[in-house]
Amino acid sequence: MNGYIWTAEDAAAATAGSARGGWAGVNGISIDTRSIAPGELFVALAGDNRDGHEFVARALTDGAGAAMVSRIPEGIGERAPLLLVDDTLVALRRLGAAARARSAAKVIAVTGSVGKTSTKEMLRTMLARQGRVHAADKSFNNHWGVPLTLARMPADTKFAVIEMGMNHPGEIAPLSRLARPHVALVTTVEPVHLAAFGSVEEIADAKAEIFVGMAPGGTAILNRDNRHFERLAAKARGARILDFGTGNSDLLLEHAVVSGASTVIRARIEGQRITFKLGAPGVHFESDPLNAVAALGAVAAVGGDLARAGMEMANWSPPEGRGQRWRVDLGPAGLDGAITLIDDSYNANPASMRAALAVLAASPVTNGVGRVARGRRIAFLGDMLELGPTETALHAGLADLTEIAGIDTVYLAGPRMRALHAALPAEKRGEWFEDSEKLARRARRVIDAGDVCVVKGSLGMAMRRVVESIKALGDVRGAEAREEE
Repeated sequence: MNGYIWTAEDAAAATAGSARGGWAGVNGISIDTRSIAPGELFVALAGDNRDGHEFVARALTDGAGAAMVSRIPEGIGERAPLLLVDDTLVALRRLGAAARARSAAKVIAVTGSVGKTSTKEMLRTMLARQGRVHAADKSFNNHWGVPLTLARMPADTKFAVIEMGMNHPGEIAPLSRLARPHVALVTTVEPVHLAAFGSVEEIADAKAEIFVGMAPGGTAILNRDNRHFERLAAKARGARILDFGTGNSDLLLEHAVVSGASTVIRARIEGQRITFKLGAPGVHFESDPLNAVAALGAVAAVGGDLARAGMEMANWSPPEGRGQRWRVDLGPAGLDGAITLIDDSYNANPASMRAALAVLAASPVTNGVGRVARGRRIAFLGDMLELGPTETALHAGLADLTEIAGIDTVYLAGPRMRALHAALPAEKRGEWFEDSEKLARRARRVIDAGDVCVVKGSLGMAMRRVVESIKALGDVRGAEAREEE
């Protein structure tokens, strides 16, 4: 294929389109002109707010090898390298289906209410030295993200890891049919996206759609510790079922303990004992070790080497905004002390909020050298969105978590978090703000040397502002790297 991921001829055949402008092929696929690389195919998707056709000229000017369009945009000449199709989203799906059909890769699909992206990244790490691995760099897990991920898959891929998400019923089934996974892993089912579902059982049914397109003889990997295990297992008809959990499971988590900058895990994978290090000190202490064990089961199911996979996990680190630890040195070379920042700002729901609070409550503090004599554990929390009619109770209920006892102060942002503010004990009740921008300005004034803080909230709350505000206080380094020096 002359170094091309898609030749013009193959792309046209796959999409039922017409290649114009004399281009030979492309070496990648992009839907975003802000990150497009020279030689890539720019796909002009039409969204709710923007139409990609408006950016075709920019993409070609920036070096795109061609653009896939459903109409020729104004100002684009007859000789421009184009792939003209009836509908760009439909064509992207066809391109993804063709990439899947031409590949002999073993495909692992991952879904779940919590931990999808982290588990995907664990699998990428585990399989990295066992053959060519393909997975999306970001959480491309929806109706355009999965086709895009598949369309980008090189023909010689040995292992593909495909994340699948949803916030409404019926979204995962077409993704599963497109990816045709050999292994389908469901991390857990929790009360997430309740605004679109009548019950958590309906969420479980929506997650079970991942089994719809499973290849014959495929393997379903399910969380035995989750109360919806039996419901999911019943939906995985015809599949080989492996369960993972902390008791009497095919994939058994026997022991997990934080040791310095790592978490040491002992597990049994279908009777085979394996001990390995997770390259993070209990990011989400309850879920990450368990998901690592589930991922090892997936590696075994696609014929991978367990021992090598376990060794690679020492190199794993959590994805951006999902539990990364940072040390913020205050003053020159940290002479005035440091803050430990746990960035869990990417998203939030009741289950992941509890996990983040558990990590904070278990994090050691150091003696302060600033305004406070002892470091504190401080939580900066934003609204959890898409929880439906029970959202007020779910926010207030966080005050009843046992993990709250190990936290000194909780600062809050968003209208829904007013319920938690009112429910918290007076001695732990920090301030409440309307939005994350106001909280970010306050956060940098209340933390001090020796403190450990976590930042968490739903993506729509933009809690990243709080993270950046805290980072701006000093020199930032990975907390784990600093501890090992």
